[in-house]
Amino acid sequence: MRGKLLPLAGLYLVQGLPYGLQSGLLPLLLRARGFSLTRVGLAKALYAPWLLKLAWAPLVDARGSTRAWLTRSTAGLGLVCGVLAGLPPPGAGQAGLPAAVAGLLLLLNLGAAVQDVALDALAVQLLEPAELGPGNTVQVVAYKLGAALAGGALLALLPTLSWTRLFLLLAATYWLAAALAWAAPALRQLPRPPPSEQRPHTMHLMRDVLAVPGTLWTAGFVLTYKLGEQGASSLFPLLLLDHGISAPELGLWNGVGAMVCSIAGSSLALPRVPHPPTCIQSLGPWGQEPGALLTSALPGAALLSLCLQHFLGGLVTTATFTGMMRCSQLAPRALQATHYSLLATLELLGKLLLGALAGALVDGLGPHSCFSLLLILSALPLLNLGLAPSTLL
Repeated sequence: MRGKLLPLAGLYLVQGLPYGLQSGLLPLLLRARGFSLTRVGLAKALYAPWLLKLAWAPLVDARGSTRAWLTRSTAGLGLVCGVLAGLPPPGAGQAGLPAAVAGLLLLLNLGAAVQDVALDALAVQLLEPAELGPGNTVQVVAYKLGAALAGGALLALLPTLSWTRLFLLLAATYWLAAALAWAAPALRQLPRPPPSEQRPHTMHLMRDVLAVPGTLWTAGFVLTYKLGEQGASSLFPLLLLDHGISAPELGLWNGVGAMVCSIAGSSLALPRVPHPPTCIQSLGPWGQEPGALLTSALPGAALLSLCLQHFLGGLVTTATFTGMMRCSQLAPRALQATHYSLLATLELLGKLLLGALAGALVDGLGPHSCFSLLLILSALPLLNLGLAPSTLL
């Protein structure tokens, strides 16, 4: 199993780099060069390709091997970074990103989204049912480490790294990962689906995907299981700031501390996670919302609750991704990339929904009513767990 998990760890670490780059490093880089907060916020539109993964997931299923798609998309990301290294950085006082830089960053997200589809499909095909727990622990932890490296470590090196050196370093990393994807022995042993399983992209594709046993239940669960947590995690640090906790202290706890706790939770997510729905149910609403209960507590307890929320959130995420992958393994081989991409897209939408609306909720309802609602939303998925199909247990 180690021969499978080591290359997956390296590839998932690289997959986390674009998220860390554009959620942590790029906003600070643009702000430091004088961009308005509105312009920095609009850069989030570059994430659009991640919501459109279903558009090309059927191509990954139908044309070529997942290893070939993974290798080419990863090498393409290195090429884009190499071109970005040759362009001048955004200048101070500009109204927005230069068109060439914005276009290449959009292309970087497109390549990263294709890489995401291919890598997830490869993991679904590669891992045996007994290996899903360790495999998804590696997936979540390595992705978070990659995001932390790009959004934190590179940020620390930014004073000594020029724009050119930054993207040359990323380009070299992607090309090494592409070589790993192509040469790793465990990945080269993946059998190609027989011609009888190859299917074109037809109007009935989505119907076939939804007909896979357990899909409708899993789709509903992944869409809702993070609603309460994401709403609280986006609001809680801001409310702590309003209650007198300093920005540097909050940055340490909500940045480094929360990431360490989240990775620790994912790492300790039951080595095998034999029954993901049961594992999630055992955590109860505390697995989603510890911080929401402490909005008026002492600062120290509130900060500890923030870390506890991220620890349990990491645990729940790993168990949920294991269930998603188990469900996708029930799909025909020629549908697995599309099937897992559907579940991953719904999981992302569920996380974005309350994160975007949380500010309006707290302004309209007040903190106590808002967090009470978020706590209820966190507990509702527990009712859904009782309806989990036997195929996922």
